[in-house]
Amino acid sequence: MWIFFVLFAMAITLFIGALQTGLIRPYYRNSKVETVKIVANLIEETLLNGRETKADETLQVIIDNDACAVIYNDQDHLIYDADSIGVGCVFHSSRRVGDIDFRSGRVLRELLQAGEGEYSMNVENTNTRQEMIVYGRKVSGNLANYYMFINSPLEPVDSIVTFFTRQYMYYMLAALIVASMVSFVISRGLTRPIVEMEASAERLSGADYSVHFDGGTFTETKELAHTLNTATDKLSRIDTLRRDLIANVSHDIKTPLTDIRAYAEMIRDISGNDPAKREKHLDVIIKETEYMNNLVNDMSELAKMQSGNYHPNRTNMDLCETIRDILDIEEPQLRKNSLSVNTEIPESLTVYADEIKIGQVIANYMSNAIKHSQEGDTITVRAWLKDDEETVRVEVEDQGDGIAPEEIPNIWDRYQKSSGSFSRNVSSTGLGLAIVKAILDAHHGRYGVESEVGKGSCFWFELKETHEA
Repeated sequence: MWIFFVLFAMAITLFIGALQTGLIRPYYRNSKVETVKIVANLIEETLLNGRETKADETLQVIIDNDACAVIYNDQDHLIYDADSIGVGCVFHSSRRVGDIDFRSGRVLRELLQAGEGEYSMNVENTNTRQEMIVYGRKVSGNLANYYMFINSPLEPVDSIVTFFTRQYMYYMLAALIVASMVSFVISRGLTRPIVEMEASAERLSGADYSVHFDGGTFTETKELAHTLNTATDKLSRIDTLRRDLIANVSHDIKTPLTDIRAYAEMIRDISGNDPAKREKHLDVIIKETEYMNNLVNDMSELAKMQSGNYHPNRTNMDLCETIRDILDIEEPQLRKNSLSVNTEIPESLTVYADEIKIGQVIANYMSNAIKHSQEGDTITVRAWLKDDEETVRVEVEDQGDGIAPEEIPNIWDRYQKSSGSFSRNVSSTGLGLAIVKAILDAHHGRYGVESEVGKGSCFWFELKETHEA
């Protein structure tokens, strides 16, 4: 990048130098012609129109512009002569210049008459080897015609070009030094964090999640570093979750497989001929296989929803009716655990959602509340339309042990439970809340939990009361 900046600065300065050098010659020539015309105007005004007070000014202009001037009348008599270049003046040259004898008044008069009153030509003075401009003009005044010619050398333009070129080389060198230093600072400030981030990314590719990306001072690189740091944090969490998932699933599958094998061997070796014991051992095997089947189904469903391929099958559903149906299904389990249910729901609440999946969310909330409640506890289920009249909120509150504040952010992850260590429960695969999260994320719903250790938990979610058009 530094080389690019330097080469770019060099290209710009060379381009400007070439442009200036190429344009200075025609610019100087055009400027010289205009200057000569200005001198001609002054001579005409002062000498031919009777303003003698400006004669000294006119002579000074001729001297300042390194020129000489002559004026002839109709009789080819010289009536005015001013010279500041000496032998270089073509009107006083000792020899002809080219094919024209500029020393003759008659020749000069004929040039103007042929040129319809004005004449301009670049010539080379054979005495001085200088390129010169000759400008003439016919002027009518004081009842007579006058033929005015001015001569000025163009040769100084070459020395100007040479001087400019020499000076411009110094300027270009100074500009390149400054550009080199500035570009070094800029390129270093821009590329150093990129190089460092590349090294950090190399470490990240090796599963080193302790890396930190520093974006330097530029806004874009700082934003890139922030994005990479966020991605690193998420990858670290995913990797931790992956390791926990593998460990938990391995443990969860290994335990029922061990039980199945043990009870199968017991049936083979001990209880095969004892119907009562055989039936008991077979029941254990069936429960363990059902658990494994539920585990596989939950993992498959969660993977599908988190892959981005799940799209809710939305319909206008009565949320309150769904809640009542789920409570009817959970009635045997509630009775078995001596739990009571308090419902605070209206007759009907309509939302536009996937009825089966939202029912699964409520069922998971209920299952979680039953699992963490003690005999005699009350589970409260609420549903209502919030004050904004477009958001429906559902709550399932229990009187269980509650969740520690530091554990609440993690309970929505796979296999994460409120206890510090994972323990297998044959009635739960540990994926319930992760499935809840995936379903509600797909519905763009809000969800959460309010809990206090020793006083219970309140799991909730909110959906917009948006009906199908």
